[in-house]
Amino acid sequence: MATKPVQFDPRTGGRTARRLLFGILLALGAIILSAYTLTRIDAGHVGIRVKLAGSARGVQDIPVVTGWVFYNPLIEQIEQFPISVQNVVWTQSHQEGRGHDESITFSSQEGVNINADIGLSFHIEPTLAPHLYLRFRQPNLLLLADGYVRNAVREAFNDVASRMAVQDIYGASKGKVVADVTQRLNDVLGKDGFLIDQLTINGALRLPENVAQAINRAMEATQNAIQAENRVRQVRAEADQAIAQAHGAAEAARQRAEGEADAVLIRARADARANEIIRLSTSGVVLQYRAIERWDGKLPVMQGGDKTPLLTFDVGKFAGNDADREKRLRALLEDEENRGKAKRMQDKPVEGAPPPAPPAAPANP
Repeated sequence: MATKPVQFDPRTGGRTARRLLFGILLALGAIILSAYTLTRIDAGHVGIRVKLAGSARGVQDIPVVTGWVFYNPLIEQIEQFPISVQNVVWTQSHQEGRGHDESITFSSQEGVNINADIGLSFHIEPTLAPHLYLRFRQPNLLLLADGYVRNAVREAFNDVASRMAVQDIYGASKGKVVADVTQRLNDVLGKDGFLIDQLTINGALRLPENVAQAINRAMEATQNAIQAENRVRQVRAEADQAIAQAHGAAEAARQRAEGEADAVLIRARADARANEIIRLSTSGVVLQYRAIERWDGKLPVMQGGDKTPLLTFDVGKFAGNDADREKRLRALLEDEENRGKAKRMQDKPVEGAPPPAPPAAPANP
């Protein structure tokens, strides 16, 4: 069965073409409209919606977050305001900054002019960005820094330095100046949304030549005085050490002499006790026995040929005090035995006690 060919309907084709054209025009219109009503807020920025007409004309309280934002270009304007950290340097050097002298000069308590290169890092509090824009109508923070912020920095340095001596500013209190100026800037600029991240004095402070020389001489004199005081302390310490060594040597000699004297006394007492024991233990019978034991059977011959009779002892003289002599001898022997026991107990090591330390080496005389 043959199919019937489809016939073209001009009216249907015209409607289709019109619809297609309308869709294309609508898409083009949407693209063009989006190009004028859609904007993107870059990272590190906030968008501020500004009303150009109507009763609500002005800056809205809440900044627009980062991202794509729709707005009506006929009655609204979106301003991008940077909130990232900004760095500025006001220096005298022509190789840094803007090529001309932008350094800051301030005065000390004595009225001495001090010149310095200043570096500043700051950022903007996002919630206060609309207030800052409404006040200055300037989204370029570097222009604000070179004008409003620089004047505030110079005023803060003058206010802080005017209460301090030039020698303190040039010397140990330099860090305190920076800290006090930073605090003052946070108080003054903080209400406008400026948050100070870092304030620095780059390089050395520049003073008038005569003032710098006077301060250097004063610092040199102070350093010399400190060195002299240190030398005096060193000499005093060496003298104290020498005195201590002399006292130590004298004390050692005294103790050594006392030890030697004690040793002599101990030996003398021991010899005396030994002699006493020998004396008490020697009776007339013992003496006579020893004389007989040692006699060789020959009578001693004196000069001239005369013979001397054998020495004899009167044993009766020893008999009367034998009891007393034995009693004293027994007491001495018992005392010596007790002394020996006490000495052995003293020298006996105690269980668990550390071994005795080795004797110290004798000092060189």
